[in-house]
Amino acid sequence: MEDIEDLLVGGGGGAPPGFRLPLNAVGVKPRKNNKNKPNPAKTKLSQIQDINSPKIPGIQTIYIKTFGCSHNQSDSEYMAGQLSAFGYSLTDNPEEGDLWLINTCTVKSPSQSAMNTLITKCKDAKKPLVVAGCVPQGSRDIKELEGVSIVGVQQIDRVVEVVEETLKGHEVRLLTRKTLPALDLPKVRKNKFIEILPINVGCLGACTYCKTKHARGHLGSYTVDSLAGRVKTVIADGVQEIWLSSEDTGAYGRDIGANLPTLLNAIVAELPPDGSTMLRIGMTNPPYILEHLKEIADVLRHPCVYSFLHVPVQSGSDAILTAMNREYTVSEFRTVVDTLTKLVPAMQIATDIICGFPGETDEDFAQTVSLIKEYKFPQVHISQFYPRPGTPAARMKKVPSTIVKKRSRELTSVFEAFTPYDGMEGRVERIWITEFATDRIHLVGHTKGYIQVLVIGPESMLGTSAIVKITSVGRWSVFGEVIETLNQTTERTVPLRRKSNQENASACCNSYDSCACLNGQEPCSCGPDSCGAQLTSGKGTVSKNDGRIEDINSKNLIGWLTRRQKSHLHKTQESGIAPRLKKKQVWDLGSMSEWGIIDKVLLGGVFVSFSIIVAVVIRLGFRIISSNES
Repeated sequence: MEDIEDLLVGGGGGAPPGFRLPLNAVGVKPRKNNKNKPNPAKTKLSQIQDINSPKIPGIQTIYIKTFGCSHNQSDSEYMAGQLSAFGYSLTDNPEEGDLWLINTCTVKSPSQSAMNTLITKCKDAKKPLVVAGCVPQGSRDIKELEGVSIVGVQQIDRVVEVVEETLKGHEVRLLTRKTLPALDLPKVRKNKFIEILPINVGCLGACTYCKTKHARGHLGSYTVDSLAGRVKTVIADGVQEIWLSSEDTGAYGRDIGANLPTLLNAIVAELPPDGSTMLRIGMTNPPYILEHLKEIADVLRHPCVYSFLHVPVQSGSDAILTAMNREYTVSEFRTVVDTLTKLVPAMQIATDIICGFPGETDEDFAQTVSLIKEYKFPQVHISQFYPRPGTPAARMKKVPSTIVKKRSRELTSVFEAFTPYDGMEGRVERIWITEFATDRIHLVGHTKGYIQVLVIGPESMLGTSAIVKITSVGRWSVFGEVIETLNQTTERTVPLRRKSNQENASACCNSYDSCACLNGQEPCSCGPDSCGAQLTSGKGTVSKNDGRIEDINSKNLIGWLTRRQKSHLHKTQESGIAPRLKKKQVWDLGSMSEWGIIDKVLLGGVFVSFSIIVAVVIRLGFRIISSNES
């Protein structure tokens, strides 16, 4: 099956997001039908019946399941936003879904096995299926994907086309592309208070165990201006946290003549000074931040930036790091940790370890254990080595599985013996509250060092900041008592001038924070709440600044009135928290009784002008008819 890009009429780089290509312009593979050729009369009757058929695109319910890192989660939110904007309903219940959309992860075998199980369930239920993410992009010809529609990692802005054709019974494969998806696409956030912002795709590394490089490819960075513009937009949406996501944050910009400190400073300049929106820097490998440690430390000290960084080491042995082709030494990793810990007060660093990499000896593993014991990291993502097909490490001599499991258990035991939060009792901290805990009783907030704090309070506290007193500590989090809920700025308005799509999108080309070429997000030993469980993207909140809708509205007066009215409604909300939207998002002008006099006069002028134009057109029509009759 060829890629859809190879079958588009005239090439041209594809259609814009949401554009419904005619069937003869889309590369599709109709599913085989072994029945005899139908009677023409029956065919005509069938076509008439299809008018009311539930297969009409835009009215179905879509179930979305996401595996993997925060970048995958962001991709799912963008796909959900486009589908919702096009009229589809979203659900987190697979039984309610008329079509399943599975966003996959190729980091480790368990992730792909879970995908295979879900695909089998979907096929058994005889439901249409679309598979997205790193698995089909990196391994499009595997048996499990036979007869399945596919969306590539850089084709998420065309998910509507693929879903529509799949619902019609066609198999669509859309993979090839040379540009990045726009950042201002419609988006349904799983957590409406958290914006996951991808700053680049791919990486510059060539880790011998990495399968994700096959899918995400070489480094492709968004421009500084487009990312700063997106930050400004989502702050106007009312998000409380912005997570920078990447396969390697530290490598940002090296393909476009920029660097990470330049980007971070541009983003920090857009953050509200009252600390109502916090920035979390994503996973970064050691090689690409060594030259910028002081500048990064300056950013991490900023009051609106979490003093937290995820820096994977993977092994405490230089010999194993060389076999992994990690391009740094243990000494260089120590330099990163020691420098940031020294320059940033209360700095928290998380790391990753792979146990049982091919060739790992007892001495190599002992060096890893020694490193973890020395630094007592509060979060360590521990995983066993999984050979991924097509990678150099898959061809290396493996460590026996019994030894791999033994080492994983031993390191986990060492790590779980740490008590990183001892001494916090009685301390007063400011926290930012974004979600419910799994017990649905506590609210989850984070300190500036990104330490998880559980508090009891009403749901209205979600999306707010509070001063709390730490009352007790646990292994994975601490408990607090709310002293004061801070008043935050609720009157956030969209800037008068919005950047165009061309300005917002580069022409080139982690909880969920782990590098996709490292560990992924399988269950890890840092606890169930601190790594970020795998996401099932269903009902969420559509970004109010829907890029496509906003661009259309900005060209006319009605659009201006719409944005003005939405801004007015937003300002009057008591807590500044956007209400939960229904499954199908409706954009309206609000109640006329809530409009100001200027709004009404302007709208009246528009209607009068429109009426005059209609009358003139009708008059001219009558004159033409009369002249023809005479």
